[in-house]
Amino acid sequence: MRIAVGADHAGWPLKETLVQFLIDGGWDVEDFGTFGPESVDYPDYAEKVATAVAHGEVERGLLICGSGQGMCMVANKVDGVRAALAHDVVSARLSREHNDANVLTMGGRFVAPPLAEEILQVWLNTSFSGGRHMRRLEKIEVLEKNEHGI
Repeated sequence: MRIAVGADHAGWPLKETLVQFLIDGGWDVEDFGTFGPESVDYPDYAEKVATAVAHGEVERGLLICGSGQGMCMVANKVDGVRAALAHDVVSARLSREHNDANVLTMGGRFVAPPLAEEILQVWLNTSFSGGRHMRRLEKIEVLEKNEHGI
C-alpha cells in the first residue's frame, strides 16, 4: 500500500518518526514535507496529501500538525477524502471500520511517538466493515456532489 505523508512545522518531528516507522514496516511512502522546523502553512501540505489520495495516486494519507484539527479540516474539503482525527487507538480503528477513513490526522503536540506508531499501525491494518456503514458513506458522497443545493 502506498501512503502519502505531510506535516507542518509543529507536526514535523512526529512525521519524521512515523515516516521511518512506515519505511521500516515495508510501506511505500511519499513524503510531501515539510522537511524542517521552519514555520509553514498547514493547508499547503494537507492539500497535497488529500489531493494525492483523492486522485488515487496513493491509497491512504497521514497528516500531522500541532493539534491535527487544521489538517483534518483542510483534507475534508477535498472531494473523496474522509479524514479522521485520532489521538487514541479506538478512534483510529473506528474511523476505518465505520467511516472508511482514507486520511488520518494526528496532533504532534498531543500524541507521543510510541502511541502515534500504535495508532497508525491499527489504522493501516483495520478494514472497512461495510454493511450499514456503506449507506452512510453514500450520503456523504451525495453531499460532495452538492445534490441537495447545500
